[in-house]
Amino acid sequence: MKITAIRTFRVEAHQNVLWVHVETDEGVTGLGETFYGAAAVEAHIHDTLASRLLGQNPLHIEALHKEMLNLPNAQSSTGVEYRACSAIDIALWDLFGKVAGLPVHQMLGGLCFDRMRVYNTCAGTRYVSTTKIKPVDTWNFGEGGQYEDLQAFMTDAGALAEDLLDNGITAMKIWPFDPPAMENKGLYISAEQMKTAIRPFEQIRNAVGDRMEIMVEFHSLWNLPTAKKIARALEPFAPTWYEDAIRMNSPQALAEFARSTDVWTCASETLGSRYAYKEFLDRDACHVVMADLCWTGGLTEGRKIAAMAETYHRPFAPHDCIGPVGFAAAIHMSFSQPNTLIQESVRAFYKGWYRDLVTEVPRIEGGYVYPMEGPGLGTELQPGFFDRTDLNTRLSEL
Repeated sequence: MKITAIRTFRVEAHQNVLWVHVETDEGVTGLGETFYGAAAVEAHIHDTLASRLLGQNPLHIEALHKEMLNLPNAQSSTGVEYRACSAIDIALWDLFGKVAGLPVHQMLGGLCFDRMRVYNTCAGTRYVSTTKIKPVDTWNFGEGGQYEDLQAFMTDAGALAEDLLDNGITAMKIWPFDPPAMENKGLYISAEQMKTAIRPFEQIRNAVGDRMEIMVEFHSLWNLPTAKKIARALEPFAPTWYEDAIRMNSPQALAEFARSTDVWTCASETLGSRYAYKEFLDRDACHVVMADLCWTGGLTEGRKIAAMAETYHRPFAPHDCIGPVGFAAAIHMSFSQPNTLIQESVRAFYKGWYRDLVTEVPRIEGGYVYPMEGPGLGTELQPGFFDRTDLNTRLSEL
C-alpha cells in the first residue's frame, strides 16, 4: 500500500478548521483535522510534507511522524509544522484502523474504561469560528443557537450550572478573567474587575453548592504575580484546576505558580511534543497534563505524552475545543490511556455544528461519553460536505 494523494478541505463557515484526506492505491482513505491557521497549515502540507509522504506506506506511522517533524524549523511548539503533522497523523491512524477493521482505540491498546466522564467547556455555538484568535474577540455573542453557554456563564452562571446538572454534567470550565486580562494587558487586575470576574463562581456555588466542579481557563494571559493573586482569590470556591495561568514558556515560573496554591495546575494544550511536557513535569509545574491531539503531534505523540504523564503519576486530560474529527480522535485516545481523568467537550459544538459536518458524533449521555465503534475513527465527512458552496480544496498527488 502507498499514499497516492493528499487532499485538504476548508470551509468559510468554520475558518479555523482544516480537514485532510490521505488517499491510497488500495482505495482506503484516512481522515484527519487540525485547527487555527488553516490556510498556513494547508500550505505546509502541500508545499513541504507532500513530497515526503507521497509514495510512502501509510501504515509506517512512526516513521512518517518522524519524517514530518525532521525539519530545522519544527521545534517543540504547536506551530504550523506540528499542526500539519497532527492532521496527517490522525488521518494515518484512521486509515490504519480501517485496514485492520478495528476502531482506533483498539489500535492504541484497547479500552481502559467502559465510559468516560466529560466536562463542559462553556463556549457558544460560534466560539472561535472566525480567524480572529484574540481572546474576547473570539466569543461571537448573539450569533448562535440553543447552547450559548459562554454568554450564560457571563450573565447567570448559577442557572447554567443547574441546567448542566439536569443533563448529568457535573463539571464545567469557564474563563471570566479574559476581559480584564485583555483590558490591562495581563499586567494587573483592579479590585472591581476582580469582583466582577469572581461573580460567576459565587453564582455557581450559591445555586448548586459543591455538586458542580469548576475548571478555570486563563488562556495564558496573565503575568505571574497577578496570576497568583487571582488564584488565591478563587481558592474559597474550590476550583478543580487552574489552566494555563501564564504563558507556557517558563517551567520555572509555572512551578512557582503551582507551589502558590492548593488548586491543581493544568498544562497545556499550547505545548507541542513530549519534550516540552517533560520540562514542566521535571519542575513539578503541572498536576494535570493536557494535550490537544490536533496541535501537539497527533495520536502518535499524544499517547507518548499520556504515558510520560503516568510515569510522573499525573492524570491525562485531552483538550478539545476545536472540530469534530479532533474530538473523535481525543475520545479514542482518552479511552485507551489508563491515566485519563476526564474528557473535555463543548455541547454547543457536539449538539450543533459538528453534526452538519460529519456522519457520526460521539454519544454523550448523562455526563459521560461512550466509545466510538466502527473501523478507524468511526466518522467521515458528510457526503453533502463536498457540495458546499463555501468549500475550498487543494490536492497533491503522486
